[in-house]
Amino acid sequence: MHFTSEHIALQDSLRQFIAKEINPHVQEWEAAGIFPAHELFRKMGALGYLGVNKSTEYGGLGLDYSYEIAYCEAIGGIRTQGVCMAIAVQTEMATPALARFGSDELRRRFLAPAISGESVVSIGVSEAGAGSDVASIKTRARKDGGDYVISGSKMWITNGTQADWICLLVNTSEGAPHRNKSLVCVPLKENGKRARGVSVQKIDKIGMWSSDTAQIFLDEVRVPQRNRIGEEGMGFTYQMMQFQEERLSAAARRVTALTDVINDTIEYTRSRIAFGKPILDNQVVHFRLAELKTEIELLRSLVYRAADVHLAGEDMTELASMAKLKIGRLCREVTDSCMQYWGGMGFTLENPVSRAFRDLRLISIAGGADEIMLQIICKHMGILPKR
Repeated sequence: MHFTSEHIALQDSLRQFIAKEINPHVQEWEAAGIFPAHELFRKMGALGYLGVNKSTEYGGLGLDYSYEIAYCEAIGGIRTQGVCMAIAVQTEMATPALARFGSDELRRRFLAPAISGESVVSIGVSEAGAGSDVASIKTRARKDGGDYVISGSKMWITNGTQADWICLLVNTSEGAPHRNKSLVCVPLKENGKRARGVSVQKIDKIGMWSSDTAQIFLDEVRVPQRNRIGEEGMGFTYQMMQFQEERLSAAARRVTALTDVINDTIEYTRSRIAFGKPILDNQVVHFRLAELKTEIELLRSLVYRAADVHLAGEDMTELASMAKLKIGRLCREVTDSCMQYWGGMGFTLENPVSRAFRDLRLISIAGGADEIMLQIICKHMGILPKR
């Protein structure tokens, strides 16, 4: 994949926006444990940053998937992964299925405001007893006239305390677990207040502090059946489809984040003097940083290859799973190695490498754990053991 001058222009404008509107506020938002999503998303929406590859009919830029990868690389420069992830939920997790399979009415009611930034969105898949095992979710919707009446709970919901609506994966019938689920747009607020039957409990985490993560409880929440995205019973399939772009974009964003960790470490170890010379001048340090940078660039090549496959209309599942697996492991390896070279300073909260160490540990867990990625890769290799 080759970036044109148009791709570079998008990245440059986005980096300027991040430098002005996001990174100066990182310390404040981290301390508060939340960022002003509505305020920030309206600014981003006005510039087209929340709908790069969404249809122009609903306010998007209508660009192809190569621009989404360019966008993700630039957005990875946000110096708090909590905000970076919150944006990704809005653009790459909660809205892709709606953009592809939703009715025109549904896209105008829910997608267009998400692209403009007027609405903040969440994705509701995981539950307290169902994370990577998506088929085992328990939240149910029974039919009552023309409505669904939904009861259950969702866990680890990014943007959970601020979201206006949630793209909810819910059991809408009995039967096979891969064919009884639907995606439904469920409002979480009514006239600015919490919707009837909805309650939210914020979750404290070891990282991603500026992301307001929550558990959401739904008690007999009534929504029209017309809020369903696409066909009933196809929710699991739709969710699996959008997982691939989500996982590849996660790798693209973290390639930039890890590059920043390397560069920050070079700057610190060049200025930190120990035993009469900069720490960076020790061969064990600069050789290790060179090895880590090489691993990052190899992953970038894998991301580009997977994107090319996707752009050609072919199945990128195996490659996207490989990229997701590799970025999760690199996030652990790079941040741990670099923190070592910061010495005692690396173990404090007031530096970017410790924040990256806390934030990026999640990548091996969220969006499909490493073990799930290995299962998918083994399936494509034809080497899964027989049950």
